[in-house]
Amino acid sequence: MKFKKGSDIKVGVIGYGGAFNMGKAHLDQMKKAGMTPVAVAEKDKSRLKIAEKEFPEIQTYESVTKMLQKSDVNLITIITPHDSHAPLALQCLRAGKSVVCEKPLAIKTSECDAMIAEAKKRKLVLSTYHNRHWDGCILQAVEKVAKEKVIGDIVRIEAHMGNYSEPGSWWRSSKKISGGITYDWGVHLLEYSLQLINDDLIEVSGFAKNGFWAKKSPFGADCIEDEGFIVARFKKGLWLTLTITGIDSYPKSNERGCLEITGTTGTYIMDLVGYKIVKVVNGETIVTTGKNPASEGDKYYQNVAEHMVRGTKLVITGEWARLPIHILDLGDRSAAAGKALKAKYSRGA
Repeated sequence: MKFKKGSDIKVGVIGYGGAFNMGKAHLDQMKKAGMTPVAVAEKDKSRLKIAEKEFPEIQTYESVTKMLQKSDVNLITIITPHDSHAPLALQCLRAGKSVVCEKPLAIKTSECDAMIAEAKKRKLVLSTYHNRHWDGCILQAVEKVAKEKVIGDIVRIEAHMGNYSEPGSWWRSSKKISGGITYDWGVHLLEYSLQLINDDLIEVSGFAKNGFWAKKSPFGADCIEDEGFIVARFKKGLWLTLTITGIDSYPKSNERGCLEITGTTGTYIMDLVGYKIVKVVNGETIVTTGKNPASEGDKYYQNVAEHMVRGTKLVITGEWARLPIHILDLGDRSAAAGKALKAKYSRGA
């Protein structure tokens, strides 16, 4: 469905408030992109009152079902806990509404596939709020590593995040709800990495340490892992590792950023603020450093609006958002099974 202009796209959110006041943040960004906020669904009545104060003309509903029945919303952003993304997205898609999910798109590959199929069937938009696709750090890395080839051909990417820290008492510390320790920052780091790896995934191995923090957690056995580690193997021979930790007293990110990209002629260390290029020339180690450009996260909703109005290519499709989830899902299943698992994935999926 195409719209004549951005303001014709009536948008709403499921969930309001919570961490970072995300309901207001999403509606503000959609409004900035030219779309019209019209609806909020939230079971917490106190949050609905806040939404009504911040957006005086908005319609508020205590359930998603009521919003779908009574509102004329066209595009709905889901900002609820991870395990609810798939069922809510399917409910909205079946009601004829386009959907944006906060990252991650879902927890399981099968959930992603069901959502993608439903959106295609009904010719609706399905996307994930990967605004970090436009972070300055990855924009810089794509320019220097992928385009300028400053470190030659990529051999491996090591992604890592975390430190020695006890999980909190919120839902992100529940494995059942969140998907596990790798799903929060891990989905960002994988999405960064996949912008640099132009190849098909063939196999994933996963490893996990459990039980240390669970003894202190209100979630008990359902507490997220102490550490998760994933190895992803690609068709042309390069590999990608992901480490998300809560038990590392000397994490790699202290000195090696959140992505360490090793190439045939150098290493590119990317962190959220700047970068470092390390090369060996005639036996001498040469280090070059620099700052990343400003992030351009507003381009996310601008692209969604342009896609729905002018048919501009959607950058974060359901298929693209599925790719990091497939790695996370296989990594989780591999850790439980104690063996590598084959992928059902390609760049063109």
